[in-house]
Amino acid sequence: MTIDYFECSACGTVFSAEAPLYVCPRCNGNLDCHLDFERPERHFDPHQILNDPRGSIWRYERLLPVGAPPFQATPLHQVGCTPVYQPERLAKTLGMSRLWVKDESRNPSASFKDRASAVVIARALETGIGTIVAASTGNAGAATACMAASVGLPAIILAPRSAPPAKVAQLLAFGAQVFLVEGTYDEAFDLSIQASDAFGWYNRNTGYNPFTVEGKKTAAFEIWEQLISTGKVNPAEITIYIPVGDGNIISGIAKGFKDLLRLGWIDQLPRLAGVQAEGSAAIARAFAARTDQILPVQAQTIADSISVDLPRDGSRALKSVRESGGFFVTVTDEEILHAIPELGSSGLFVEPAAAAAWAGLRRALQDGLQDPAAPVLVLCTGSGLKDVRAVSAAVAPAPVIAPTISALEAAIHE
Repeated sequence: MTIDYFECSACGTVFSAEAPLYVCPRCNGNLDCHLDFERPERHFDPHQILNDPRGSIWRYERLLPVGAPPFQATPLHQVGCTPVYQPERLAKTLGMSRLWVKDESRNPSASFKDRASAVVIARALETGIGTIVAASTGNAGAATACMAASVGLPAIILAPRSAPPAKVAQLLAFGAQVFLVEGTYDEAFDLSIQASDAFGWYNRNTGYNPFTVEGKKTAAFEIWEQLISTGKVNPAEITIYIPVGDGNIISGIAKGFKDLLRLGWIDQLPRLAGVQAEGSAAIARAFAARTDQILPVQAQTIADSISVDLPRDGSRALKSVRESGGFFVTVTDEEILHAIPELGSSGLFVEPAAAAAWAGLRRALQDGLQDPAAPVLVLCTGSGLKDVRAVSAAVAPAPVIAPTISALEAAIHE
């Protein structure tokens, strides 16, 4: 669908659709792509989407600001339509009856970030921009490298030197040029902006490029399709637990539900629950203080994917949660690590950032923020293979035994 205009989410300034902008030049606020669904000529029946045979985000092409790109037999056309599970045994341990988990590890590069990268790459193809650059602790970079490689575009990734080795290896395997920065993710972020300005590269950064939110909103469309359109839940009842770093995922999901509200396909926004690690909780602190001012922190958490000093999409994330009637919770690294094998016991293998969302549900139940009788969906954003070192810290090591039945029996009894 054609973009009507860009609007600053902070100051409300409107910019033309042709303006090659990342953030608002007046206040540095994040820009929203405005698609005018209210126009009569743009009305269409939701069954046109529900009956679309494409098993990817491109089934929602009518609701996106970019067209489905060519190169159909590529990972770019395999993003999205991730499964939703009902982990019944885990639900019983929490005293819940209506609990779902959405598994984003099924995306081509094994994380939620493929959604944003697919739309950004489609935008790059439409505008003829040749080189993509991104700052990342791993997942956004891997998604960018994967999507770019699938259509033959070069990708340059700037990652902090502390990024998990498994994620760096994935970047290199996709053929990206990877540069490890002696500094934090935030310093890599700033360097990527300088590089895109200096060399004319297209910057994919989360919380900077307005098309990232457009990709991430497709998860909201899928939740609507999988749970709401089928009558399993009422949008007014469900709470969605989302891990939060920069704030772009929760902003994107909020944008998707707002689009559905404007289309008249839902009559109320679901409640959004943002989950931050205690060591990287700038947005949660602002929410708790009932202020709009988000102060940077010195982030320190095992969940590298949500480890951020200054959230680049924090204001929009804060606004989105408040508008939904939701809340923020924080969880410790210990709670995150405990959540990894707990989800694993139900067949879900997640990295720390994804486990944070589950830990957030546990925390909300303990604090009385979540009614156990109400429906809940937990968004698990990435595979445990992304950070095997961290996952290893969450489980006991396997014992080494002699190759005899007596040794095996003794070990089992121990």
